[in-house]
Amino acid sequence: MDSDGSTFGTSAYGGPGWQGRTRSHREEIGDLWAASGIDSEYGRLRAVVLHRPGGELAAALDDPDSVQMLAPLDIGLAGEQHDAMAEAYRANGVAVDYVDPAGQPTPNQMFCADLFVMTPEGAILARPASTVRAGEERWVARRLADLGVPILRTLTGNAVFEGADLMWLDPETAMVGLGLRTNEDAAAQIAAVLEEVGIETLAVDMPYGTMHFMGMLRIVDRDLAICWPQRTPFATVRALEERGHRILWLPDEPDSVLNRALNVVTLGPRKVLMLAGYDSVQKVYEAAGIECVTVDGSELIKAAGAIGCLTGVVRRDPVG
Repeated sequence: MDSDGSTFGTSAYGGPGWQGRTRSHREEIGDLWAASGIDSEYGRLRAVVLHRPGGELAAALDDPDSVQMLAPLDIGLAGEQHDAMAEAYRANGVAVDYVDPAGQPTPNQMFCADLFVMTPEGAILARPASTVRAGEERWVARRLADLGVPILRTLTGNAVFEGADLMWLDPETAMVGLGLRTNEDAAAQIAAVLEEVGIETLAVDMPYGTMHFMGMLRIVDRDLAICWPQRTPFATVRALEERGHRILWLPDEPDSVLNRALNVVTLGPRKVLMLAGYDSVQKVYEAAGIECVTVDGSELIKAAGAIGCLTGVVRRDPVG
């Protein structure tokens, strides 16, 4: 500022010393923002967020249906199995961070995959469809912000969306499953965000009586997808085939087996973390060249979810 008090020509007002921001938002990720983002379901997994379940599981002891669970859980054993899953991630080079809600968490807080979804430029926060889970996304938002992950959108209005209903078919295409947990309002808001970063969004109806899109499709490599016969939507299979994917169909087994054996997280191309004890399906995976790392989740599945549901994916190596 000069002697007469004028600010003209100072750096704060664009004069000498002003340093304009020149990089794009995406160029600042990994530097100004934390390294984060995904553009596929199979790029090497680098970072996840989890919530270790604890005393909140007591809510399922008397009436599991009231908190959308299948049976009462042994709280101690559930925690131990969750710890083993986290250690399996670390053993495979994956950074693990935890959501740590203030006070008593809601019973389903551990299902982090439902609470956000990553894009190449940041997170889209979910808006869970049931009152039982309403607000869980706030704690994930806080943790992502603490980690330095950019948040691109919070869904508004009457949109409901859970992250397990969005899958990346390729680096330019995401597919959203419409059903019990995700509606058309949410799909439209997500499509608007993704369009801004050059991503096409396809929406597909899911069969009545199913929970999440994740439960009928997993993509484990650039050219290999696992699908559930008579449950994966026709339009999904056609979109995968058009993009060069070979379809590995699940074998003929009871729904309870297929539901849990498909609830995997891809650690990298043709390598998955899955529940132990589903040998018939594991053999199908291995015959297709998929390496399987297994952990026991026999207690956790009583909460109506497994490894894929429990894992919020924050970062994968880009493949596009």
